[in-house]
Amino acid sequence: MATRVALLSRDQIDRLPERAREVVEYRKSGLSLNHIQGCPLDCAYCIRHTYGLWDQRVPRALMTDAEAVDELVNHRYFQPHITPVQVFNRATDPFLPNVRPHTFAVLEDLDGRALRNHVLVITRHSMKPEDIDRLGQLRHVKVTLLFTYSGIDNRTIEPYPSSVAAESLKLMSAPERRRYRTILYWRPLVPGLNDTDEHLDEAYKLAQHADATVFTGLFYRDQIAEYYRANGLPEPYEDTARRKIVPETLERRVLVAFDSGTPLFRKTSCAVAYAHGLPDYNGHYGIRELCDICPLSQLELCASAHRAPSPDQIRQVARALPEARDLVVVDITERAAVVSGLETEQPRYYLQHALGFQVHDVRHPHVQRRHGRADIGWKDGKQDA
Repeated sequence: MATRVALLSRDQIDRLPERAREVVEYRKSGLSLNHIQGCPLDCAYCIRHTYGLWDQRVPRALMTDAEAVDELVNHRYFQPHITPVQVFNRATDPFLPNVRPHTFAVLEDLDGRALRNHVLVITRHSMKPEDIDRLGQLRHVKVTLLFTYSGIDNRTIEPYPSSVAAESLKLMSAPERRRYRTILYWRPLVPGLNDTDEHLDEAYKLAQHADATVFTGLFYRDQIAEYYRANGLPEPYEDTARRKIVPETLERRVLVAFDSGTPLFRKTSCAVAYAHGLPDYNGHYGIRELCDICPLSQLELCASAHRAPSPDQIRQVARALPEARDLVVVDITERAAVVSGLETEQPRYYLQHALGFQVHDVRHPHVQRRHGRADIGWKDGKQDA
């Protein structure tokens, strides 16, 4: 399919920030494909701040869709039928009018290769009835639509209304028989901004339309905090953190607002796996306090797939990656394997998905009950490094 957004020249690409030039990047919930960058929706907390792309509001392509899919499936981190994939989740919305054709081109290319990988598509934009039919033609990839909904009504923080994502979720969830799955991606939850009883009640009502719901907090990185201060926006926290912030009292109120008949999850991969009737591909089952809100059927499914790897198995998987040559297996428990010697997060995600088991970096310990989140807002919490 012809490129529907402007294709950048080699010289223009070379002038982009270094991380923006990385079309394929491993993020926690999957290998992320981002050959189209630029978004006009202007959510103040957008992760684009951290990639030097905030001022890029017009979508532009770094390469054609076919080239991008080739780069993805030939990437050293890609494992056919195993690696979860995310499409356009870092720098644009996949269902912006001129990005939409590229999204379908990528999905159809992956499906045409008979790949059975999870493919996550995260959007807050409007979807159309014809999208139901087109997604219904995919036969192999396991597509999950995650509708980002916050309920934030402060237009200086979130100019594009959450009601659009809510209506899209209802539309795409309506067919009784469909191969794709729908998730209410309830985020970011921020104290004092969208956590009133009315906000929680609205989210609960919307969750009745979805196959599952994930709730999570705000990535409040230094670049985002600087933008808030420069533009006089209300700062949600005094400190920044490398992990998402979900204060303990807010989580407690969310859990009270939902009943056991409405599937609610703390982790994206848990909700996606549940929606497709599969065990969690991130192996969270070992972190048992994560599972105390999961449906019993999902607990049984994840328990049946839970296998702690041996040190030799971890090292064997790591041998495929030059950047993991200094890997040291520090410890293995039923909860997770703890490793050191990895300079970045990306090879850790590769190991985690290859093994179907949690792999943690010794430098960033996961504190019990905080679920891999920042310590801000938790009793005796210290600033997350």
